[in-house]
Amino acid sequence: MSQTNSIPVILPGDRNDRRPHPGDALSARQRLVYILVLGTLTALGPFTIDLYLPAFPALEGEFSVGAAAIQLTLTGTTIGFGLGQLIVGPWSDKVGRRLPLILATSLHIAASIGAALAPDIAWLAVFRVLQGFGAAAGGVVAMAMVRDLFGGKRLVTMLSRLALVNGLAPILAPVIGSQLLIVMDWRGIFWVLAAYGAFVVVAVSVLIIETLPRHKRHQAGHSTLGARYRALFTDRTFVGVALVGAMSFTGLFAYLSSSSFLFQEVYAFTAQEYGLLFGVNSIGVVIGVQTSSRLMSRLNIGPQWILVVITIVQLAMAGTIMILDQADAGLWGTIVPLWFFITACGFGFPAVQVLALANHGAEAGTAASLLGALNFGLAGLISPIVGVLGVATATPMALVMGCAAIIAIVMVWAVVRPRTVPPLSD
Repeated sequence: MSQTNSIPVILPGDRNDRRPHPGDALSARQRLVYILVLGTLTALGPFTIDLYLPAFPALEGEFSVGAAAIQLTLTGTTIGFGLGQLIVGPWSDKVGRRLPLILATSLHIAASIGAALAPDIAWLAVFRVLQGFGAAAGGVVAMAMVRDLFGGKRLVTMLSRLALVNGLAPILAPVIGSQLLIVMDWRGIFWVLAAYGAFVVVAVSVLIIETLPRHKRHQAGHSTLGARYRALFTDRTFVGVALVGAMSFTGLFAYLSSSSFLFQEVYAFTAQEYGLLFGVNSIGVVIGVQTSSRLMSRLNIGPQWILVVITIVQLAMAGTIMILDQADAGLWGTIVPLWFFITACGFGFPAVQVLALANHGAEAGTAASLLGALNFGLAGLISPIVGVLGVATATPMALVMGCAAIIAIVMVWAVVRPRTVPPLSD
């Protein structure tokens, strides 16, 4: 499919487009193309971070280092991912979406090749930081493109599709990684990531048009980086929602960063059984994202009230894991409440994105970058605490998850203030 037959006669964002939102000019088939390609972009970051999780024990053995050193390569990736988003998002608001995406993803390809050839843990850590930085463009630009094109209830629908991918990708990546380890070693996983990055560059070049036309890059009051950040940081709802989302992701990431050791070494899962566990948990994400988007778009339930409920559920499930773990309830005492915790995360993904972006179309790239940077930056800084506390039981993981949920609850009520959030427009 070429650009010519994948876009309408009036380009989204064209001055002559009189529709309330430019994406209304897209047919159902064209919207499907955007969902598929933008979903691929969104998944690049989570796959870059999580695809090699099942290989942690192998890395530990090959490089003769401890679990904490291996987890630092994961932390480095998330920090690079967060910093990359802070640069790529505002850059995309200034020069358009496609150029930053193509250049950053090219860096990701080069770093993936470097990681595949890394001679020791130090070089692997360096290339992982660069990998994360390069992968940052996909999620930020995809979310900004959706906000360029859509608003109101259709924005809810489109963001829910991206949220589904964004929620599933971290869960499914280890499943795919565990299967790849059957036919290749850990280095092969990084060659796969390099190929994925190359596919993204080709897909963007062929299928995606520029959604931020020149006349929209210098809107009054939003033309400078300072003005865009000021618009975001003076919006109490945006700040609160971004922190709630970051805490929810931190809880999820505490699970992701410790699960390889917990389930493969403590509960003696094989790499494939470990991948199957992630597959089961991914069902919870699907249920959460789809149900949440329907509650918002069809039943007109405010996304802020979804956040109120899911933060309480997350705290309750983290507490349940700790109590059952201390009572020696075994594997089932961990994986059942963990499933409900992950499902609650799925409920929150689209609610966070909708609330954060609904009133910030003029600085969508910057807003998306701050969401991503907070998600991965805070998660990358906080989740290694699990490794410090130890992975011999599920309690350290649950403790970090519970503390993150407590902070999220405080942010919902003290900063977002759900009763003050206006309803979504049509």
